[in-house]
Amino acid sequence: MSTPDDAPRPLVDPSVLDRLREELEEEEGYSRVFVANFIDYLPERLDKLRLALTTGDLEGSMDAVLSLKTASQMVGAERLAGMAQDLEAEIRAEARHADMSVALPRLAATFLRPITQCSRQTIHRLQAQCCPGAKR
Repeated sequence: MSTPDDAPRPLVDPSVLDRLREELEEEEGYSRVFVANFIDYLPERLDKLRLALTTGDLEGSMDAVLSLKTASQMVGAERLAGMAQDLEAEIRAEARHADMSVALPRLAATFLRPITQCSRQTIHRLQAQCCPGAKR
């Protein structure tokens, strides 16, 4: 979850948002829509992850954690992406030798609360940096 020098990852990397604005030609407002869609869909992504982990669904857990990681990376949500990456690594490690009906709920107990807290902080930061006035 931390960078090699153990400094915490930033909630949001502003350079990713800047690059997104450039690539999406900000004069059209596409980056705001893109970030707003990330914010709007984040609770559903977390719900899918929670359900898959707590029910021991390996395929669903991998799908949900990869979706969370990729979407987070695309908006510069570095800390959230790092947490998802750490969870992904744990799921892959457990899949090699563990009973997934036990291992995945245990990973849910370890990871879901910090991921949920980080997602709330990330939403607030993204709203402040990109989409002032957004509802969530």
